[in-house]
Amino acid sequence: MGNVFRRSSGRAWRLRQRSMELWPEWVEKLNHPDTPLRLDSPLVQLASGPEEAERMQSLAEQRSDRGLEWLTTSLTESSQLPWPNPGYGGLRSLHDGRLDPVALQRALRRSLQETGASFIPTCVTKLHRPQMDRSPLWCIELATGLTLHCHFVVVCTALATAQLLDPLGHERGMEAVLGQVLELRVTEHTATLDQWPAVLVCSGINLIRLGSNRLWMGATLEPGEKPCSEETALMRRLGGLAPSWLQEAEVIDRWHGLRARPSGRPAPLLEILEPGLILASGHYRNGILLAPGTADWVSHQIMNISKDSDPDDTSKDDLLSSSTSEM
Repeated sequence: MGNVFRRSSGRAWRLRQRSMELWPEWVEKLNHPDTPLRLDSPLVQLASGPEEAERMQSLAEQRSDRGLEWLTTSLTESSQLPWPNPGYGGLRSLHDGRLDPVALQRALRRSLQETGASFIPTCVTKLHRPQMDRSPLWCIELATGLTLHCHFVVVCTALATAQLLDPLGHERGMEAVLGQVLELRVTEHTATLDQWPAVLVCSGINLIRLGSNRLWMGATLEPGEKPCSEETALMRRLGGLAPSWLQEAEVIDRWHGLRARPSGRPAPLLEILEPGLILASGHYRNGILLAPGTADWVSHQIMNISKDSDPDDTSKDDLLSSSTSEM
């Protein structure tokens, strides 16, 4: 959801736009017969009321060049809007959509293996600063008892970030925000599913078609680390907009996960904490969307050790320095 983002300035907007530029390139490079990967679009957001409809229509007019279109309620008669009672119309984004996260992980792993990257399946327990009188390298202690030495450490540890950074004097608290997802089986065939976009968003909930009679519905926003059954019941009603066939669908699977939201700081955290120590974490609900933009920023910091050595560094640093926008 890069182009339907409401703001049009600030770090949050720039990160999203950079990622939207890079994602097609990433998919082209990562796509492989053994690990196929594709971008699915479009994304359709339904307005939940007249005020939201007005904002969406204005956004569509401003960003028609980015593939945003306003969908009126009359389009349901021609089956262009896949919802039996859209109420207030909606916004269609031709370039926003989804990636299969499991397929993405497989493609990334295959690509990294081809480049000779090493995978170490264990936990990092502690970081030690370089001791210039002994070694200019960072020391990484592993749970196996082994240690690694390197010039750069990129911390991408979400809720475990404090465990590594607090001992170094860098307090970067993270809050857990739980999200539940349901996999639903539609008991009766509905022509609505035949017209489904890559993602349909209603009342802040995403609905993703998985074939002729199955859907993913998610995700909730729950504080803490324990799921609440009442939240999924509320989610299924979609703020009173859910059609009867969706409310009657059979739940065939459910799961939940935790997002790391920075405490008192805008997401994500992109910071150079010390020479050689880079923080890139706390992406909250936008980890996949912002992955390319984050990687681009991190690689830039690593390759340009001295800021003064790159005359174009200021534009890149804007992603970091203008950090007032919340995502």
